[in-house]
Amino acid sequence: MADLCDPFYLDTTLYDGRPSDLKGRLEKEIRTYDLLDKLGIPYQRLDHSALPTIEACREVDILLETDVCKNLFLCNAQKTDFYLLLLPGNKKFRTAALSKQIGSSRLSFAAPEFMEQFLDITPGSVSVMGLMNDKDHRVRLLIDREVLSQEYFACHPCINTSSLKFKTSDLVDKLLPAVDHRFTLVDLPCEQVK
Repeated sequence: MADLCDPFYLDTTLYDGRPSDLKGRLEKEIRTYDLLDKLGIPYQRLDHSALPTIEACREVDILLETDVCKNLFLCNAQKTDFYLLLLPGNKKFRTAALSKQIGSSRLSFAAPEFMEQFLDITPGSVSVMGLMNDKDHRVRLLIDREVLSQEYFACHPCINTSSLKFKTSDLVDKLLPAVDHRFTLVDLPCEQVK
């Protein structure tokens, strides 16, 4: 395995399924592959150096031939309600539009300690796959309508040194029921990130 700490590392090989050598992989990443395999969800994988922002994912998007979804971990002002928002990477996030749709005012980004506590994920690695760790159902999943209109879905396997691609229908019909999470459909304005 190449050095994933190299800031310029991008393996342009698109692999089918899990890595053949799991040495150096985190337990939460391996659990992601175990879950997808158990559910019979075929997926492709791309390995790369850490991609801390959606802008850093652009080259990965091209290789996967689909956009890595933007995953935002949010909470209300009281820090009692937590949300995982999935939206297209090129769509701007406007709190007012989302707050109105879900009936929660004053949304902000949740602190990293909540992300780790509920999803076993660190900043830069937020992914819908983290819901497998949310056994107490503390996180409400919100999915932008545009994400569901795509044939394929891309996300990190709980760590931002790999990206996965699988069918959006497998996300909705297999993965979410298996991790016992429903989603709320939201329709955010189409203002694009430049």
